[in-house]
Amino acid sequence: MAIAHRRIGTGPVRVIVLHDWFGTCANWGSVLEYLDPEGFSYAFLDYRGYGERRDVPGRYSLPEIADDVLELADQLGWDTFSLLGHSMGGKAVQQVLARAPERIEKLIGLTPVPAAPYEMDEQTHSLFYGAAADPEKRRIILDLVTGNRASRHWLDRMVAHSLAVSRPEAFAGYLASWQPLDLSSAVKGSTVPVLVLVGEYDLALTAEVMRATWQTWYANCRIHTIPGAGHYPPHETPVAFATEVEAFLRD
Repeated sequence: MAIAHRRIGTGPVRVIVLHDWFGTCANWGSVLEYLDPEGFSYAFLDYRGYGERRDVPGRYSLPEIADDVLELADQLGWDTFSLLGHSMGGKAVQQVLARAPERIEKLIGLTPVPAAPYEMDEQTHSLFYGAAADPEKRRIILDLVTGNRASRHWLDRMVAHSLAVSRPEAFAGYLASWQPLDLSSAVKGSTVPVLVLVGEYDLALTAEVMRATWQTWYANCRIHTIPGAGHYPPHETPVAFATEVEAFLRD
């Protein structure tokens, strides 16, 4: 069965894009208007239980995402390609790299979860693991990672989108997969070119965290902080985000 996805562009640089825990391939803000359709071919994938694939059954795990990414690449006829992953998707792209390193040209982590287990204290664990059933917990997380700066209306829209387009069991299942998973030994020493983009106001996945994780494991890793953004640069600073991504991919 063909894997549903969203395509933008027909250019020679091929990129598979993986969304965050709250989002879908349709929830990348206005940045979709600023991607270069002549220089790049972007394929945005929804995970099982999310968006256009909300009714596709699954185990709701990162290894399953990797399976679907590689199947989508085969479906597109892409022997090699680059990967862009946001937050949870940033850990998922590392799962793909561990599975098929010979197929990955470049890696971009957007405010990405590192390859190691994501440590949580008791309060944070309760907040995250309670978010599948509690919209207010989702709102608190979104407010935290955008630096307590986002408008109430934007937060309301993000929470409503996450509730409408993802199954609660999928939302919970992916967290139970990405939070404890340790891929660090599988990716350590990789020479694939890596760009890590961090939001200036992200209170969770900071540049300091990225230097201690991504830049330790990847031999060819550059970290760039996007001014004026928190955890969601495609929404908060779309032109700056698109510019950084495409400059790295063109280089």
